[in-house]
Amino acid sequence: MSTFRELFPPKTSPWTVDNMPDLTGRVYIVTGGNTGIGKETVKALLQKGGKVYMASRSETRAQQAITDLEQATGRAAIFLKLDLMDFASIKQAAEEFMSRESQLNTLFNSAGIAWAPMDDLTVQGYDAQFGTNVLGHFYFTKLLLPVLFQTYESNPSDKPRIVATSGSIYKVFPKVDYDTLRDGKQRRKLSGNQLYAQSKFGNVLIANELARRYGDKIVSTSLHPGVFQSELSRHMKLPAPVEWIAKMFIAPVPMGALTQLYAGTAPEAATMNGKYLIPWCVEGRKSKEAQDQKTAEQLWDWLEKQLAKV
Repeated sequence: MSTFRELFPPKTSPWTVDNMPDLTGRVYIVTGGNTGIGKETVKALLQKGGKVYMASRSETRAQQAITDLEQATGRAAIFLKLDLMDFASIKQAAEEFMSRESQLNTLFNSAGIAWAPMDDLTVQGYDAQFGTNVLGHFYFTKLLLPVLFQTYESNPSDKPRIVATSGSIYKVFPKVDYDTLRDGKQRRKLSGNQLYAQSKFGNVLIANELARRYGDKIVSTSLHPGVFQSELSRHMKLPAPVEWIAKMFIAPVPMGALTQLYAGTAPEAATMNGKYLIPWCVEGRKSKEAQDQKTAEQLWDWLEKQLAKV
């Protein structure tokens, strides 16, 4: 029933962009903010007065999105060059941000790739989906922890937040097969769907572990944003009848941004540390596998070992 509710949410949301508080004086980063729900997230934050860094790989596409959003909102986001498939770019992006800001109220880890071609790998040789969605975001988040903690220390009654965009697809492959995270025979035995699901499972685990380790200073949540059509699904190939049925249940892209906007800005969401949210803007139930602390700790340790080589 929980999964059904995730995939087939109500037509309307009890919480909308109109319910967002004034964000004047607050600072945000949205990864993947030039397209899809990331772009809609940036738009809403700008409309409410937030200072927003659009962290994207392509400066050309980001600047076009910034122009589009400035025309729509009258306010401009700030481009932050970030390639989550390359450790060097991630480090440079975090350093660039912290050289300019001493405050970060919410980090929206919204970027992602899905159903990528099997030959796609990160610069350091990891599976493109896990390397981007999990390892890249983990490294970026880890580098930004000092500014997040500084933000907390300046106002302990207003904890900064980290919002991880996952998806109900994690239940398709709710485990981490460490032999598949770099290219090889084991990785190529999995389908693109399983590799994507594995990465989304990793997102939930790391959000859980951030909440457990640092819940005294931050609010960490993960979420399923809903089913919608965006550039994320450009590699997905469905049989025509299945695609036709799927389109009957696809929500508009702006709806896909609501749950993460709620997690990242709503005053009432400040109490949701460690929770998993589902459309629209309500707490969902994580699977048994996604609640396992040992599994989360193991993944955290593996990620740390990968970064020890950087």
